[in-house]
Amino acid sequence: IQSLAWGAFSGLSSLEKLVAVETNLVSLNDFPIGHLKTLKELNVAHNFIHSFKLPEYFSNLLNLEHLDLSNNKIQNIYYEDVKVLHQMPLLNLSLDLSLNPLDFIEPGTFKEIKLNGLTLRSNFNSSDVMKTCIQGLAGLKINRLVLGEFKNERKLKRFDRSFLMGLCNLTIEQFRIAYLGEFSGDDTDLFNCLANVSGISLLSISLESLQALRKDFRWQHLEMINCDFEKFPALKLSSLKKFVFIDNKGISSFNEFQLPSLQYLDLKRNHLSFKGCCSHTDFGTTKLKHLDLSFNDVITLSSNFMGLEQLEHLDFQHSTLKQINAFSTFLSLRNLRYLDISYTHTRIVFHGIFTGLVSLQTLKMAGNSFQNNLLPDIFTELTNLTILDLSKCQLEQVSQTAFHFLSSLQVLNMSHNKLLSLDAHLYEPLHSLQILDCSFNRIRASKDQELQNLPRNLTWLNLTKNEFACVCQHQSFLQWVKDQRQLLVGAEQMMCTEPPDMKDMPVFSFRNATCQMSKTIISVSVVTVLLVTVVGVLVYKFYFHLMLLAGCKKYGRGESTYDAFVIYSSQDEDWVRNELVKNLEEGVPPFQLCLHYRDFIPGVAIAANIIQEGFHKSRKVIVVVSQHFIQSRWCIFEYEIAQTWQFLSSRAGIIFIVLQKLEKSLLRQQVELYRLLSRNTYLEWEDSVLGRH
Repeated sequence: IQSLAWGAFSGLSSLEKLVAVETNLVSLNDFPIGHLKTLKELNVAHNFIHSFKLPEYFSNLLNLEHLDLSNNKIQNIYYEDVKVLHQMPLLNLSLDLSLNPLDFIEPGTFKEIKLNGLTLRSNFNSSDVMKTCIQGLAGLKINRLVLGEFKNERKLKRFDRSFLMGLCNLTIEQFRIAYLGEFSGDDTDLFNCLANVSGISLLSISLESLQALRKDFRWQHLEMINCDFEKFPALKLSSLKKFVFIDNKGISSFNEFQLPSLQYLDLKRNHLSFKGCCSHTDFGTTKLKHLDLSFNDVITLSSNFMGLEQLEHLDFQHSTLKQINAFSTFLSLRNLRYLDISYTHTRIVFHGIFTGLVSLQTLKMAGNSFQNNLLPDIFTELTNLTILDLSKCQLEQVSQTAFHFLSSLQVLNMSHNKLLSLDAHLYEPLHSLQILDCSFNRIRASKDQELQNLPRNLTWLNLTKNEFACVCQHQSFLQWVKDQRQLLVGAEQMMCTEPPDMKDMPVFSFRNATCQMSKTIISVSVVTVLLVTVVGVLVYKFYFHLMLLAGCKKYGRGESTYDAFVIYSSQDEDWVRNELVKNLEEGVPPFQLCLHYRDFIPGVAIAANIIQEGFHKSRKVIVVVSQHFIQSRWCIFEYEIAQTWQFLSSRAGIIFIVLQKLEKSLLRQQVELYRLLSRNTYLEWEDSVLGRH
């Protein structure tokens, strides 16, 4: 941009933020923004502005809160430059003059001026220039003052501690100093001019210690980040309420301090070790509400948080906890609302580990493990819990009553475990559950009837990166997945792992029609096999009966060759030859009998001879019943065929001859024979003249 007309920004009556970085601006005088009365933030960094003179139109910018003039060419600041601030104070204005090559600030320039913030970083080429410019700020009343350098814009390697003495002439509420090298001299009275500030922040400062701080300092907020200390500062500040000590080097052990008003303590990322944590004697206070000991080394829990009953926030993540299973460590923390023990190398064994945490709302315990990879009933007292993170805990099973008392739970993370199924019964008691993450498990499917038990308030369910089996056995579950696209986050990324022909294909690609076709084929196949099997069994069992039926149709009512076919046991053959055959065939009139030893055709199967020669060519059948007959399988077989023959021929053709009196118990072994003899007339042989007749 070469130039801006006076009406360049006309019409922007509601503009609040204007960024004009790297637009070749040389002066604010020619910048046409005097009419932008709603402007809150003006950023003109990285330009070629040489003068800090604020034009008269700044008196119209009553809502201006932030003016960024960093990385310009401003060298000197005079009283006339800020005349508009004397005439029309902008009480909420914050100025950023960083990366300007400041050489001089006229004394009295900022006297009686009130600013919300002033940032001077990487401005000075020497300690003397820095000292002179800070003296030129005398009389300034400021809420937040930032001095120092940027990490990659270091101009001064060593600082004269006396430059801070000029701050005694300023009224400062909060002070921040960043990226200054080693201080010359000791630090006995280094911060004396800052005794009345409410908050002080030290970023990447090299100090041996802060042991010499006076007890009457009115600091309420102290922040030390990435500083270089030889030992942990043993502070004794009665007014300090918030202490942030993060990413500091060279310290491995924690030392007790006395901060009776302390409520907020952040000690993360310091590689500290705690041999007996934690009690009020460690921190010299009983008012602590926030404690962060995350990303440190070994922390041994042995003090049961004695005197720290007001704690509301407690963070141990990525530190190594010891003795957490020894007893109910958190028993006294009935006001605790946030607890993070994620990745603390903890193996949960003691079921009473969370006893006492009746007010807990957020519990994060990812990256730990459980005995037998089973989640037990350890949440019985956490009735107010709303957020629970159990990811990466190697869980394979969950107790059916593990979540029974978490009716207020809204967010549950079960991802990166080893769960094999989506057991909806587990989550049924979670009436308030809205978000459930079960991604990165080994879930294959869920039972059809269980899916109805998912909480009704559930609006976000993640099942991606599981091992779904896209087979007909899980057809209902796969259809449920298709129907619940609004509920399932990343549903398109749910992939099948089996069968092999569907591996790495989306679950949505599964087609129900395939199962219907398979069911039809299977049903037809099963019915066919059953029919063939039944027919085979029946044919096998009634083969000879069928042969007899075929013979009846063949021979019909034609003339018979024999008068009778004799069925008898070979044990009774003498009687048949001497009595039956002799009397019937040689008597008057003579009868022709069919006898197997005489009339069966050689070379033909016995069963075939019985049917074709015996039954088909005979008018009657004589059955010689004896004890030997009943015990012979061939005799019984012939008798059963005889019954079928009699049924098919529709005539009474069986004549029974009982050779001897039979015991009823023996006769009852053949039920049908027993019934026939009971209902029909039969001949009974007696070895006497009358009997023979």
